[in-house]
Amino acid sequence: MHATIRRYEGVDASRTNELTGKINEKLVPQLRKLPGFSGYYLIEAGNGVLSSLGLFETPAQADESTKFVAKWIHDENFDSAIPNAPKITSGKVVAHSNGVTVA
Repeated sequence: MHATIRRYEGVDASRTNELTGKINEKLVPQLRKLPGFSGYYLIEAGNGVLSSLGLFETPAQADESTKFVAKWIHDENFDSAIPNAPKITSGKVVAHSNGVTVA
């Protein structure tokens, strides 16, 4: 399993509710359809920071999800609400505690 963490800074705080609503309503269902999808979590950290955690079976699938999300942000006209490219951390999941075996 591979994880990708995206940290978005400078998010328009006045649009956080709109963003999270659209992410739950539109983005998450689309992510579920991607090959290798294992999970997605969005974290509202405050102070204009949103972070997401995406879980996929392979590194290629995780990388593809990053491209997919960037396109989704643009297509949904959220470029002004999320003006900065995310800081991305991606890699193999090597420890976990949810009872799922990681290969």
